[in-house]
Formats: sequence, structure tokens, C-alpha cells
Amino acid sequence: MKNFMVSRTLVLCVITLVMGACSGQNQPEQNSDASMSIDERLDQYTPFTLTADVSELSENQKKMIPLLIDAAKEMEKVFWKQAYGDREELMSNLSREEQQFAAINYGPWDRLNGNEPFVEGVGPKPAGANFYPVNMTKDEFEAWDAEDKASLYTMIRRDEDGNLVSIPYSMAFQAEHQAAAEKLREAAKLAEDSGFKEYLELRADALMSDEYQESDLAWMDMKNNKIELVVGPIENYEDQLYGYKAANEAFVLIKDMEWSDRLSKYAEVLPELQEGLPVPEEYKSETPGRDSDLNAYDAVYYAGDANAGSKTIAINLPNDEEVQLQKGTRRLQLKNAMRAKYDKILIPISEVLIADDQQQYISFDAFFGNTMFHEVAHGLGIKNTITGQGTVREALQNHASALEEGKADVLGLYMVQSLREKGMIEEGSLEENYVTFLASIFRSIRFGSSSAHGRANLIRFNYFQEMGAFDYDEESRSYSINFDKIGPAVDALSEKILTLQGDGDYQAVDEFVQKYAVETPQLKESLQRLTEQNIPVDITFEQGIEVLGLREVKVDSLNQQKNSEE
Repeated sequence: MKNFMVSRTLVLCVITLVMGACSGQNQPEQNSDASMSIDERLDQYTPFTLTADVSELSENQKKMIPLLIDAAKEMEKVFWKQAYGDREELMSNLSREEQQFAAINYGPWDRLNGNEPFVEGVGPKPAGANFYPVNMTKDEFEAWDAEDKASLYTMIRRDEDGNLVSIPYSMAFQAEHQAAAEKLREAAKLAEDSGFKEYLELRADALMSDEYQESDLAWMDMKNNKIELVVGPIENYEDQLYGYKAANEAFVLIKDMEWSDRLSKYAEVLPELQEGLPVPEEYKSETPGRDSDLNAYDAVYYAGDANAGSKTIAINLPNDEEVQLQKGTRRLQLKNAMRAKYDKILIPISEVLIADDQQQYISFDAFFGNTMFHEVAHGLGIKNTITGQGTVREALQNHASALEEGKADVLGLYMVQSLREKGMIEEGSLEENYVTFLASIFRSIRFGSSSAHGRANLIRFNYFQEMGAFDYDEESRSYSINFDKIGPAVDALSEKILTLQGDGDYQAVDEFVQKYAVETPQLKESLQRLTEQNIPVDITFEQGIEVLGLREVKVDSLNQQKNSEE
């Protein structure tokens, strides 16, 4: 993205005056929902210790991880400002339990329950989070003539005269980005892999310039590094007003070499799968990059947007359409977090809602495979509309994320079908993929309508039910896949979403979302049964250098650096 310059004196004045003026504490008063106590809200989550085997890492790699975690913590500070505003002011007025829940949600709104407020006197969450002034209207924004207003990397504020101004992230979050950049440069000095070293240095530069494409390209070229880092402003889910603004986050990961070797073959068949998509040729005219790769990791730290509310278990990046077309994407499967959700959430859900005679088809391999192919499927379809409306992301605005997640889910299942037909997947059975997929819909719907993933799963549930892909038994109150109808439903929904994306017709997509992204009375009753069974909705992490046993390593590293400087 181009970094459009603004007068530094004006910007610094604006930052000082108004960076906190759009946060949620200034919303109209509205009582929190009394239907859930703070303890009940906390019970939606179950803890999981996020650790990995670090014994096979080199000494330099062990020293890098604390530095990368320190950089991730700076993303935490930035995301609080983007999602809410002044974290310390909010926390100072909350009880211990409310503080704990606010930390999970990065603000006073319950992300798993439509962003409803859980703090007295706090109003609804602004659709644009804290990226825009609360009192800004869409008409005002659209009439405003500013070239960088839709940039992924600008905060929108008002100057002393009340006029809209844009502030580049590199200036709005200068202290946090500079601190993170310094940690990345320290880590780069320890890097044993030349590609990882280059990425860390370029990403540090990007945090200070708002120019991320070069570091994205460098990240795509990394193939052999054991330690992995995703850091910076990346996803635009948090901006539900326009979907323009990227939110800061970080993942620190350790590569599972054995599992990664097993997965590497699938990314190579993307062009062939693209050609077989069930849509007219113009909707699959782009060729996925052949440099895409697919690997498995153990996550050791989540921060910022990645850690807010429901936790992701797989990553598909970068989002830059030019990089995707040139080099493809990288798919990162977070194996330890995935296993936690499978054991603690998916299995209990299936025991309540899946018909007894189909519970035999629930398996971790199918869950892992479905999740993996979801990420691979982000590379299918097209990134640019065929109607001259720009990129799909630009044309569909606030609906772009939900439709893209819906595409990835259904095309992931399409890929499983296709690869099994080609004999490339031999373990397990297609029935396992289908039934585990159905159970996963219930898991993800519980993320709530404020989540792009939650809306995507609502759409798929209702569309599949309309197509007869599954049955609901009134007596047992359980669901079962219709194995003869699920395949045609997958193809039909694939065609629908790919066509909507290619056309870039915002109105048509809005009508589609309004029709299908709803909870029916039957579905509500099913989800309520899961709550009554005390099945958690998602996980929280106990994480950091202490649980990894690296505290002493960090101290030694800093001492060695100090001694060498002296």
C-alpha cells in the first residue's frame, strides 16, 4: 500500500487530541444483557496450555523465541487501540472477572454473542471498531476526498476543526511498531536461515513505513526455517463497517517437519483443481500461484487480533492479491491448537447433535484435513471481479470476509471430494469428512454472528439444509448427513459463492447474507442444548516463555548481549 504523507505536525497533534476519542466508552448508555452472568460468559471458554517441544531447537532458535514473543506483545497494545481504545481506563473500572473477560475480548463486548456489551453503561460496539470516529456516517466518509482513506494501514480521525483525517499506522502506533521492529532486528541477528533473516529485517522496515508487500514476498520464499512468525496488521475482520482496515496480530510457531512433509504434495495440484471448479470459465480464469506451500506447526504464542475471542487453528496468507497471483499463499496448520478444539469441543458436540449411527465417522484426521483444505481453498476462485469492480475484497466491503470464509469452507470439501476421486487421499473415508464437517459447522456457528466465520457457517448450514444435504430427527434431536445429496449441495453452494464474488455485486451479496446468515428456531434449540451440556465454545491460552521453559534463556541472551557491548 502506498504511504500517503500527511503533515507530521498536524498528524502528531491529531494523534494527541483524538486517538482515544472514538473508543467504546463514549457510546450511548445501554445496560449489558442480564441473561448471562460474567461467570457464564467466562465458562464459554476452556483453558489450554500452548506449548511445544523446544528440545530440538538450536541455541540461537531458543534465544529468538522470547524476542519474537516480545514483538508480538507490541501487537497486543496496538490491537487494543484498534478494537476499543484506552485499555487501562476500561480495566480500572471493572471487577476481576470482568477484567478477565475483557482481556479475552479486547474490550467490553462479548465476541461470541454478537458483540453484546457485558459492562454496565457501555453501548453497542461500533461497526468500524475504533478505526473510525464513532460519529462518522457512511455518507460523510464516502463524500470525503482522501486518496488513502480506504488504505489497510490508516486510522481515520478528526482534526481540531472536526474534519476527517487519515493517520498512517506507522505514525499512529509509532512507539509500539518501533519497539516491535527493534525486537525483530535483534532476532534477525540470531537467524540461521537466510530467508527468515531477510523476512525479519524487511518486516521490521514495513512496520515503520506501512509498505508490506516486499516483506510478504520474502515470507513466501521461506521454505526451510524451523521457527515461524506472522506479525503486523493483517486481517480486516475487525472492521465490519467497510472491511478496509487491517488489525494487528502475531503468531509465533514451531514447524512440525514430519507432518509438513506429509502435506506438501497437495498445494501442487491447485491449478488442476482450479480448472475443475463448477463455474463458467470466466469465474476461474486466474491461475493460482504454484509456489504455494502447506505446513504443520505447533503454536507457542497468539497476540492481538489472532487472540481475540475465538482462536484460529489455521492460517492462509498473505492477503495481498498481487502476491497471491504471483506466488500463491502459504497455509499454516496449527496442530496443537487444532487438537485442543477437537478433543475439548468437537467430540462433545458430536455426542450431543450427531446421530448415533454416524458418530463413528467423527475423526481427527478428517477434522485436520477439512481445516487444511479450507486454507488451501482460499487460493481457488478469483481475486479480481470480472465486472470491473476492482478486487473482490474492495467490491464486497464488509461482506467480503464472511463470503471468503464461506468459499474456503465449501471449496475445501470440494477439494476433498476431488482428491479422493484422484486417489491422492487414501486414509479414512469421504463419509468421515462429511460428518466431521457437519459437526464442525455447529462448532463454528457458536462463534456468533459478529464473526466472519460464524456468519459463513450459518449460511452454509441453512443452504445445505435447504438442499437436503442433512436431515434432522425430531425424536432424537440429532442430525445426519444424506450421503447422496451432500455432493450436489457442495457444488451448488460453490457455484453460488464463486459467482457472487466474481460479479462483485454488493447488493446481491447483501441479500444472500441476509437470507442465509440467520439462526432458525431449530438451530437455536440445538445450540442451547450444547450450552446446557456445558460444552465450551472456544479456548483460551496459557502461553508465554515461562510455559516453554525459556525464561532463563532470555535472561542469558540479554546478559550476553550486554557483556559483548561492554
